[in-house]
Amino acid sequence: MKTPLEDLKKLVGQPVAAIDTPALVVDLDAMQRNLSRMAEFSRKHAIKWRPHAKMHKSSALAKLQMQAGAVGVCVQKTSEAEAMVAGGVYNVYISNEVIAPAKLARVAELAHQVAAEHGQLAIAVDSLQGVRRLAHEMNERRRGGHGAVIDVFVELDVGQGRCGVTPGQSAVDLALEIRKHPPLRFAGLQAYHGRAQHLRSPRERREAIATVVRDVRFTRQLIEDEGVTVGLVTGAGTGSMVCEAASGLYGELQAGSFLFMDADYAANERDPAQPQFEHALFVKSQVMSAGLLHAVCDAGHKSHAIDSGLPKVLTLEPTGALEFAGASDEHGVLKPANGNQRLPRLDETVWLIPGHCDPTVNLHNVLIGVVGGLQNGRVDKIIRVDARGALT
Repeated sequence: MKTPLEDLKKLVGQPVAAIDTPALVVDLDAMQRNLSRMAEFSRKHAIKWRPHAKMHKSSALAKLQMQAGAVGVCVQKTSEAEAMVAGGVYNVYISNEVIAPAKLARVAELAHQVAAEHGQLAIAVDSLQGVRRLAHEMNERRRGGHGAVIDVFVELDVGQGRCGVTPGQSAVDLALEIRKHPPLRFAGLQAYHGRAQHLRSPRERREAIATVVRDVRFTRQLIEDEGVTVGLVTGAGTGSMVCEAASGLYGELQAGSFLFMDADYAANERDPAQPQFEHALFVKSQVMSAGLLHAVCDAGHKSHAIDSGLPKVLTLEPTGALEFAGASDEHGVLKPANGNQRLPRLDETVWLIPGHCDPTVNLHNVLIGVVGGLQNGRVDKIIRVDARGALT
């Protein structure tokens, strides 16, 4: 019996029109341009680049990014890291806290797996308990022979109000604790300001990151006053990366959403110093019902995430400007926008730009990669979402 993936592979070489709806589609030409611009940006600023694979959840895309110059990838979950390693990605940073002993045992096992492939696993911590539990599990895995060493970053709360310790002495205490345990290697500081990514003006983002840089610099100095080298400061996202790159403090950028550029990131006023990234991720949908004042497409909440707002409708001829006015599980309501008086016809294709790419990707088993454009292009590849549902 053929699997759904095998059936989808039959699409390769066929026109975009052959893609059934709703489907998550990647414009590979636009994605490659985004990738090239990011790689050039990192080279120009002589800064490392470690994109978040939690965005695309695909080992194939992670390897593509590393071929372009990325040093590895970030993930947020142990199971995401496992999916990346299973797909042949051996430089992975879990940029999040893992506290459950059962999960830390998996982290320790994974550290040894990537070491056997001459790779490296890293993780973030923000508590003494977390450090000690990690050290215990790493030591348990090392019994009976030499074992791997895991890189450990101390996470600072630099404005997100989520995980991380307050900049200052608490970070010093964690760095000193990490150094007590042979299987752990203090690698530096995790300093990611998530809220700053979506401040709309460049001035707001620059001001927010200036405060971050001040706090991180202060903390780094306190740690180094103890005779401990802070090897790396890592962080930044698509919204603020020009600020961290210009700081002279950050050695690594974690920007990931630039690859697809969702509607929320596109709502930011672009900093002139930032590359011009393009939309590359779309939900292909079809009009399934047409009324006098609205139309309905077949892509509702199960097709795209709305935590960062409803999707935008890509304007393509002959369809005029449309507004995605509302949704239910399986339906999206479309209305004319910007003075447009025309509604799409029954069966007409409508392309949606998701509000937030990360959770949208997590709703799909595959990404359908197309070349030659959305209207006249063809299907080039089927990309597995390896880490779909990887929540533990």
